[in-house]
Amino acid sequence: MKFEDLDLAPEVMRGIRDAGFVECTPVQAQALPWTLEGDDLAGQAQTGTGKTACFLITAFTRLLESEHLARPGRPRAICLAPTRELAIQIADDAAQLGRYTDLKFATIYGGVGFDKQRHAIRKGIDLCIATPGRFIDFVRRGEIALTDCEVAVVDEADRMFDMGFINDLRYILRKLPKKSERQMLLFSATMSMRVTDLGYQFMQDPREVSIEPDTVVVDAIDATLYHVGQSEKFSLLLGLYAHHSPTKSIVFCNRKATVERVARRLSGNDITAAAIIGDMPQKKRQQVIERFKTGDLQVLVATDVASRGLHVDDVTHVYNYDVPQDPEDYVHRVGRTGRAGNSGTAVMLACEEYVLGLPALEKYVGHKIPVARHDDGLLAEDKSPPIRSSSRGRGRQRGRDGARDLRAGRRRRRGSNSR
Repeated sequence: MKFEDLDLAPEVMRGIRDAGFVECTPVQAQALPWTLEGDDLAGQAQTGTGKTACFLITAFTRLLESEHLARPGRPRAICLAPTRELAIQIADDAAQLGRYTDLKFATIYGGVGFDKQRHAIRKGIDLCIATPGRFIDFVRRGEIALTDCEVAVVDEADRMFDMGFINDLRYILRKLPKKSERQMLLFSATMSMRVTDLGYQFMQDPREVSIEPDTVVVDAIDATLYHVGQSEKFSLLLGLYAHHSPTKSIVFCNRKATVERVARRLSGNDITAAAIIGDMPQKKRQQVIERFKTGDLQVLVATDVASRGLHVDDVTHVYNYDVPQDPEDYVHRVGRTGRAGNSGTAVMLACEEYVLGLPALEKYVGHKIPVARHDDGLLAEDKSPPIRSSSRGRGRQRGRDGARDLRAGRRRRRGSNSR
């Protein structure tokens, strides 16, 4: 199905064309004929499937057809997202798709000043994109009322549960007008019983759409697994990076300390890299993400927690520096590439510390990850300077020098062969 086949307002179609959208993705083709008629929707779809455009197009269409105007503190549509990064990404997509409409948008999330967000709300907005915690702050202060809300969207509902937002969600949804007077769209990567109960409590005869995650994410990505010793791990990452020459890539690590160390060592090898970690100030975090989006950064190094809601469409490669400890995180990680039908490459480095998590991961995705062998030719020398240890008189901890790692690996292999 093409977007031209849908009965969309000319202003919305111009935004769609500017975004380069022609053919509907599976979730859009299934959902839009219903949602544009005003039906509620419960959609099982992961990131990269086009669900954001689906609910934005639906909201824009309804708001443009409505006779109501935005009033101060009375948003006409809301979209709730679990993380600040996802809220910002949705706002960016809204600005692009809705650029030819007269609709006004505001983004509300914690970690930044309250006054600027309050000012936008008081001017009157059509669509408010928010994280639950900060949104509730505005509601409880009397800055926002939901009496005029015509469309409510809950994105990544399963993540909302995982992050402990269920009570916040219920509090907000209870403030909405009654079911017959507004439309609700709910999207989730998995439709657990908790998510289903939430949807049916606040939705009216919802239509259901399900896009299987295996076909959407895992099967669309060229995945490879390398078994590698801890001492050679970074040298292999460097070698793979040189071999692949990715235009934009993300390296995932399990621990914050590993993220910081890998980012420093990549930078020490003339690769522009930066880390995002969970306790990073929001302003600095957003600056790093913006540098990555614009191409100023070649590599983003992140933990799973720090990367929630990170959506960058042109990521070509994902490197799992560590085997994720939660199998669901693997799907989340590799979903950063191969988005919106594009191809992508995902590499996993399984060392002795984390390899025990591999069987559960492969069981979860339903297949074995193809194994590739590497020789010394794929291991690159680490030219980064030694890394000083953090404090408390522990002296210096020399960085894992690549040449030393290579020599140690060769000695182990020779010893193993002699036996």
